[in-house]
Amino acid sequence: MTLFHLFIIAVIQGLTEFLPVSSSGHLILLPNLTGMADQGQAIDVAVHVGTLGAVILYFWSDVRMGLGGLPRLIRGKVDTPGAWLALCLIIATVPVILAGLALKLSGLDEMLRSTAVIGWTMIIFGIVLYWTDQKGAETEHAQDWTLRHALVMGLWQTIALIPGTSRSGITVSAARMLGYARPDAARLAMLMSIPTILASGILLGAEVIGEADTELMTNAAIGAAFAFVAALVALALMMRLLKSVSFTPYVIYRIILGVVLLWIAYS
Repeated sequence: MTLFHLFIIAVIQGLTEFLPVSSSGHLILLPNLTGMADQGQAIDVAVHVGTLGAVILYFWSDVRMGLGGLPRLIRGKVDTPGAWLALCLIIATVPVILAGLALKLSGLDEMLRSTAVIGWTMIIFGIVLYWTDQKGAETEHAQDWTLRHALVMGLWQTIALIPGTSRSGITVSAARMLGYARPDAARLAMLMSIPTILASGILLGAEVIGEADTELMTNAAIGAAFAFVAALVALALMMRLLKSVSFTPYVIYRIILGVVLLWIAYS
């Protein structure tokens, strides 16, 4: 794999993992529309590790608090903000893990990797994002996250298993529907990505660990580094813009791309 190919894959993953435009959809489209070779699961795992590192670094204070609360949660005590955050994240992650395993075992995940599916999900869930963002109140805050809201957001997150939906986009939509302010909705969506990406990385990593060789490991390390930088830039930019800009620019991008993809798929 060339350095340029690695760079393109890593930048696409890094920029789109946390923006509400679907990283998986863009990665599937890359070989579908350009004729480039599929990067394979090993590189997928690597760039996911890169984006995972970026979100952990950006939200380190929250991550540290949640990790600090895990020992108390394991002992059955939910009496600190960290333990509560850890519990909410676990509740929010269980649905997507179960749904992801079901899709994987049934083989449906491969059937959904088409240009037409991505085109439709780009448009449909772009409209959902717009509607929830415009209609949602701003009465809830991230520090007041409840178990019920964590479960609701976790159930919505399972929809992101359909390529083109966008994990961050659908969880932000759920949070806005529940009344969380834009920055708080994005913050919760990003924190939810940590255990989700970790679980996905472990699942994919277990499948490709036997394929590892020196060249593949080198490519994986380079891809992870590129993805880390791109994701960190995208996160910082989005969180800064959300203080004054709605999600509408992302919605416009999704709808335009969706229309183009449907034209390609059905022409």
